[in-house]
Amino acid sequence: MRHFKPAERPSATAPHTTAIDWLRSDGMGANVLTTARQMLDIERAIKSGLSPALAAYCRVARLEGQSVMLAVPSAAYAAKLRQLTPRIVQSLAQQGWNLNQIDIRVQASLTRNETQLSRPKDVNPLDDAALQSFEQLLGHTQGPLAQAVQRLLARHGKKG
Repeated sequence: MRHFKPAERPSATAPHTTAIDWLRSDGMGANVLTTARQMLDIERAIKSGLSPALAAYCRVARLEGQSVMLAVPSAAYAAKLRQLTPRIVQSLAQQGWNLNQIDIRVQASLTRNETQLSRPKDVNPLDDAALQSFEQLLGHTQGPLAQAVQRLLARHGKKG
């Protein structure tokens, strides 16, 4: 961990206003930014020639020289992409990219974020009439149903 002397502390009013500005100003950061842009451009170029279903799950994972590695979430996507590799290479060449090798890697984690996201619950709060009906039901029930109704009423601020 580097400790700054008071005169060395980075200024809070640095001339860089965004992270992109900061990356551009640094030599290594500029290289990272350039590589990221190239990968995004290549990904767009590849996806333009794929079906929407395949394009949605295809990502550029690495770019080295004249080789690009594509990541897909399953073996089925990988098999289809391997069939399309010659066409993808030709399409990239027509778009000005000098890439002649495409490697495909299965990365199951590509769909993890999308499948773990749950849609927001549709919540319809119970009105007073509904709560009164549950209170009446509670008076006529026993056992597990009565316990469930009590929990429901407690959750909605009513004592059962």
